[in-house]
Amino acid sequence: MTAIIGKPERNERRQERFNGLWALYQKEMADHIHSRRFLIVLILIGLTSCASIYGATSALAEAVASDSNFIFLKLFTLSGSSIPSFASFIALLGPFVGLSLGFDAINSERSEGTLNRLVAQPIYRDSVINGKFLAGATVIFTMVFAMGCLVGAVGLLVTRILPDGEEIGRLVVFLLFTSVYICFWLALSILFSVICRHSATSAMLGIGCWIFFALFMSMVVSILMGIFYPTGQVNTLGDLVSYYDLQLNLNRISPYYLYSEAVSTIMDPTVRSTNIILPQQLSGAVSGYLSLGQSLLLVWPHMTGLLALAAVVFAISYICFMRKEIRSR
Repeated sequence: MTAIIGKPERNERRQERFNGLWALYQKEMADHIHSRRFLIVLILIGLTSCASIYGATSALAEAVASDSNFIFLKLFTLSGSSIPSFASFIALLGPFVGLSLGFDAINSERSEGTLNRLVAQPIYRDSVINGKFLAGATVIFTMVFAMGCLVGAVGLLVTRILPDGEEIGRLVVFLLFTSVYICFWLALSILFSVICRHSATSAMLGIGCWIFFALFMSMVVSILMGIFYPTGQVNTLGDLVSYYDLQLNLNRISPYYLYSEAVSTIMDPTVRSTNIILPQQLSGAVSGYLSLGQSLLLVWPHMTGLLALAAVVFAISYICFMRKEIRSR
């Protein structure tokens, strides 16, 4: 009898939780879409996408002359004389999109006193942070796939060559990787917004992490490699393999490097490994292109790592938010 009575109550609570989450999700989506910040970010990403398209099309003829396969993918990976490729632009500017969407998600409402009124409504407290993250993730996925479709549409008009199923599949995986990568930065910005009192502080912390992983992480790895393997201690083949394995693993701590390595593997079918390949391992290997399934086998640890990083960072922000006292200061 208790189970019969308890089941409707659980269903009612579940429905209440969903209704509160849905209401907050709609509110956050409306705030993002109607904000000037979103418009500025959209214009910035649009301009960089147009620049990357121009650079790729200007270098396309030369690239096709050397290799006429997978022309459609070259639109996303080719760079002009002074213009980076679309993939390079996204790897560098993607964190800016995630940080801009979440750096003031919690602390701005706390400082304005609106968070008190928000949690006073008949909704669960965790719906606040869940709704903010889901709304930001929706904006990110929509923006990334829209930019991907824009580049692809311009590529079709320029090349007049329809992509095959293999190229479309690789493009979809690339856009999924990009969305997850930016969602990690969204989760990180929300974490800083929870633990910092002022929006400026959380924004500076996010920008600092962005600059460190994009520019200075490789320098730190080089310094560490000099400590672990001083000059003259890499003499044998085994030492050399250990040296490069450690260097790769340290670099892969950076989300920027992890994403860049995965994208270069997915968008370039000629990449056969993400690790060191010795000459004897290439003996008897047949030259050619990897299929999409084989490339996915190479990069699934990268996707798992990015998903795990985003989940762990959001879980920390969730716990901090649930334990934090909500009051205006």
